[in-house]
Amino acid sequence: MAVLKNNLQIIPIDLLISYLEQVPKDLQTAFDSLQEAEISTDTFSFYTSVASVFSSKIEGEDIELDSYIKHKAMGIEFKPDYTKKTDDLYNAYTFAKQNELSQQNISKAHALLAINFVEEHKLGKFRSHNMFVATPDGKIDYVAASPYEVEIEMQKFYNDIAVLHKEDLSIEEVFYYASFIHLVFVKIHPWNDGNGRTGRLLEKWFLAQKLGKKAWFLQSEKMYYNHHNTYYKSIRLLGLEYPELDYKNAMPFLLMLPNCLKQ
Repeated sequence: MAVLKNNLQIIPIDLLISYLEQVPKDLQTAFDSLQEAEISTDTFSFYTSVASVFSSKIEGEDIELDSYIKHKAMGIEFKPDYTKKTDDLYNAYTFAKQNELSQQNISKAHALLAINFVEEHKLGKFRSHNMFVATPDGKIDYVAASPYEVEIEMQKFYNDIAVLHKEDLSIEEVFYYASFIHLVFVKIHPWNDGNGRTGRLLEKWFLAQKLGKKAWFLQSEKMYYNHHNTYYKSIRLLGLEYPELDYKNAMPFLLMLPNCLKQ
């Protein structure tokens, strides 16, 4: 733990001991029980569809899982506007399954998932303007890192991913750091758009890198959607503005991911 504390630049380690006391004790058993769905084939993944649909729905996309399964597994056609953003996210998950989690590949994943709603010259590129997240009633919910901070903060983020990649971690520690990768990324908010989709992908990508392909069967995106009020409330607990974030309040968010194995 001391080595990690000295080498990690942005992901906090302070909550780990408390987290280990609260995380479900049967985490390994529950994780080992994850299985690919029977209807999946070499060219179609049910759980990638689940991840893509529910991560899209969190962002307000009008897409239903049953329709999307018919589209991906059976080739049933829908209007392109109905499926294209979810298809793009599906492609990003597929890319992540086949590639190592790295700075370059994170940018490539964003270029895949955001191709239909971010300008081409901004795909995989850091934003150059101020960014805030608004509530449905028009109030400012969160003010992200300033454009002058984004590159510095993201270099810290990429450093931490590289450090964690080399560490021998317990499954409980892997879940802890996966959640923090998700949380820190969305708090930096480095892209013009697609930050939430990317953050949820990175979380699962890190799990798979450390624990193997069963991680892709975890229905975390569905759980976040089904409990989206808790999801956003937990993210909001850290504070309103980036310089004032208090990661000591992150525990409710961190415990959502391991608890989704109980769903």
